[in-house]
Amino acid sequence: MLHRIVIASDHAAFSMKSEIADWLRERGHEVIDLGTNGPESVDYPDYGYRIGDAIAAGQAQFGVALCGSGVGISIAANRNPAVRCALVSEPLSARLARNHNDANVIALGARLIGIEMAKACVQTFLNAEFDGGRHEGRVRKLTQPTRSPA
Repeated sequence: MLHRIVIASDHAAFSMKSEIADWLRERGHEVIDLGTNGPESVDYPDYGYRIGDAIAAGQAQFGVALCGSGVGISIAANRNPAVRCALVSEPLSARLARNHNDANVIALGARLIGIEMAKACVQTFLNAEFDGGRHEGRVRKLTQPTRSPA
């Protein structure tokens, strides 16, 4: 299945972002590159917010967020209630993020994993589906927080 995907990174992940974007396009996906556009230092929250805004606006079904560790940009993306961003470093976590959490954005750390592992994570993420069922109520709580009694 082909998807429309937004992708963004900070300077630390610019090279990986560019390679993943090209790789996704080669596979027929529509990729919207939200920057950064070079290796000059930038602030990762700005790019996490861009992904969140694009997902919330319906510009894409999925997002790929990258920074040096993946942590900062995932925190920024998750500030938007429309985003369920999962930081992953291997394909099992990527699949489970979709299956159990209906994640719509994947975050990767360019300083922590290589390009082939990053591609494997993205491919697994895009091929996986939300299992629904017992997970639906939990996912609903992620976008509409409610507290259960302890």
